[in-house]
Amino acid sequence: MKNLIEDLDVITPRETEACETFQVSKDQNTGKARKLYIESYGCQMNYSDSEIVASILQKEGFDTTSDILQADVVFLNTCSIREKAEQTVRHRLNHINGLKKHKPEMLVGVLGCMAERLKAKFLEEEKIVDLVAGPDAYRDLPALIGQVDEGEKAINTFLSREETYADISPVRLNSNGVTAFVSIMRGCDNMCSFCVVPFTRGRERSRDPQSILAEAQDLFDRGYREVTLLGQNVDSYKWSPENNNKAWIEKRGANDVITFADLLDRVAQVSPDLRIRFSTSHPKDITDDVLHTMARHENICKNIHLPIQSGNTRVLDLMHRDYSREWYLEKVSSIRRILGEDCGLSSDMIAGFCSETEEEHQDTLTLMDAVQYDFAYMFYYSERPGTPAAKKYPDDIPLAVKTRRLNEIIVKQRAHSLQRNLRDVGKVHKVLIEGFSKKSEDFLHGRNTANKVIVFPREQYQKGQYVQVLVDECTGGTLIGRAVQ
Repeated sequence: MKNLIEDLDVITPRETEACETFQVSKDQNTGKARKLYIESYGCQMNYSDSEIVASILQKEGFDTTSDILQADVVFLNTCSIREKAEQTVRHRLNHINGLKKHKPEMLVGVLGCMAERLKAKFLEEEKIVDLVAGPDAYRDLPALIGQVDEGEKAINTFLSREETYADISPVRLNSNGVTAFVSIMRGCDNMCSFCVVPFTRGRERSRDPQSILAEAQDLFDRGYREVTLLGQNVDSYKWSPENNNKAWIEKRGANDVITFADLLDRVAQVSPDLRIRFSTSHPKDITDDVLHTMARHENICKNIHLPIQSGNTRVLDLMHRDYSREWYLEKVSSIRRILGEDCGLSSDMIAGFCSETEEEHQDTLTLMDAVQYDFAYMFYYSERPGTPAAKKYPDDIPLAVKTRRLNEIIVKQRAHSLQRNLRDVGKVHKVLIEGFSKKSEDFLHGRNTANKVIVFPREQYQKGQYVQVLVDECTGGTLIGRAVQ
């Protein structure tokens, strides 16, 4: 088992930002005339959006391919949350430029948040870009592709107050057939001073709950056993029926508002064998109603991503987070009280925000000690053009100081991740099997309710099954055990 543990140590706490990861479209061969290749960068919402894009273009005569050299249309679905994410996309575009020299008819487009932020500049600066479309413009992609086919450049970065893509059944790209994303809302009304999302994804819009329930039911009927409800701030989900169908109004009453707690309760009732996760929560908006709903349903996973960003109240105020250190710690206490000490907690942390002092950095470290996160996304502050912070506050922390503070946060989180995983050794966990271990097909992997990866010998078990696993040992990022009756 020692060698397996050494191999599995690559599954570390989330030390890098989500926007450094990417996903490529899968092969879909139904005989359609053109091939679509999509690379998705950034958050889970981008991956979900790429599935919507694939669905829209599937109806317009496109299959998807995982081989960029076979593609007629290449889309990069981009992230703007950090400068490094944008640099990654620009480097990738330079590479595609080399490919396009050998296949000049290839159409290249940039989608998502980076497209929304830079808009027409992409067409002017990046000569290989033929098409630019923001997150609310995907229904227009067939027309935009048509413009390019006729020899024109094409752009649509209009932000909508209504678009939720509720009527579109996503094509599940790179799906394991067990887990799937379900978008429940779009946009964000929070104006965190460091964040570009309100400017690249627009205002909050909640999706019709009936369409969410229908999608969850369809996924379950097709063999999926876990859905993750997605939104920039899922706790802000609110849907009022007055502008929707009459049957719902007659059933529920015209003045009812469906909250996130209500929605969670309804999705959990699709089937007790369908696990429910959600992301992301804003500390100021998650309610005890949500926590009690989670406690009532065994199939709602006991795992919350609750970004703190900083452990210091003054810095949180500069960030426009609308809560204090003390308030956040009270919320964590409520989570532990209602859901138990084993509820998985993860976070985002920014080192070196504008004017952060050494003492304020230490406040982040002591808050981490108080909370004991299971894992975290950790990065140093990267000024984003157009954000309130870029306009109001000088980016005055030297890079060397940011890097050192970030390293201190990472070291502490690694220790906490190991401590939290050691608590799980000797316990039996219900695991949903997602597939083979990355290192060996003699082992399977899945996650427990707290969103922790567990690896165990394959034996007779299959992907999509639930299995009870006794954890015998662990690393800082992975639990290792064996199936038990």
